[in-house]
Amino acid sequence: MHSDRTPRLVATDLDGTALRRDGTVSPRTVAAFTRVEDSGAVLMFVTGRPPRWMRGVASAVRHHGLAICANGALIYDLHTERIVESHLIEVDVLEEVVAQLRANVSDLVFSVEYEAGFAHESDFLLGGLDRVAGAARQAGSMTGRPCAKLLALHPHMGADELHAMVHELVGHLVTATHSSRRGLIEMSAQGVTKATALAAFATEQGIEAGEVVAFGDMPNDLPMLSWAGTSYAVANAHPDVLAAVDHVTAANDEDGVAQVLEKLF
Repeated sequence: MHSDRTPRLVATDLDGTALRRDGTVSPRTVAAFTRVEDSGAVLMFVTGRPPRWMRGVASAVRHHGLAICANGALIYDLHTERIVESHLIEVDVLEEVVAQLRANVSDLVFSVEYEAGFAHESDFLLGGLDRVAGAARQAGSMTGRPCAKLLALHPHMGADELHAMVHELVGHLVTATHSSRRGLIEMSAQGVTKATALAAFATEQGIEAGEVVAFGDMPNDLPMLSWAGTSYAVANAHPDVLAAVDHVTAANDEDGVAQVLEKLF
């Protein structure tokens, strides 16, 4: 994207990128998002979050626009709070992936994201937004219907090491990535990434990659950042992300995304 051209599409990750460490959207960032929309450009949230984690964000941005959720598996309308498109892992693939991983990596525990709701094994250590919701289920029942995302958690292994192992074992069946500092791997249907969903949306709108600016912080953002014409990492990003982008802005707690948008719009 040429520096003298205003982007037609702004795509940003949420956790660790546009959101502060406490999960809030700062007033400065809300104002920057408003400037994007007031200019006529498209603002798209592209996140690993499931739709049920989007309510607070939707409220902060006045329930406007679409979000790409679950790393590209679900397209979510923030206004109606409805899923409008899905790319799911089918049951036979889901069962095979769980079986392969369980047979080859000891101590793994699993959870699944459905289009609505989720299920997890009793030993799965839930993140902050899920500690108050969701009944534990055994893996047999978890894999009984298609899901948007399969998650595998290891109590001791680091995310980069575990990701390499998962990709080697089941990379031909699903697309694996990670966005957490702990040993948590997120798996989508084969070929489904933030980039595939974003590119499909942009094509529908007649927007080229060169007209897109994207922001991210973790490896699950890499496909999107590579596809976009201009890419930014926040200063607190994973080393692989910092090495891959065109530009680095300030950290999420310093409103790094907003700082860039204020200059672009």
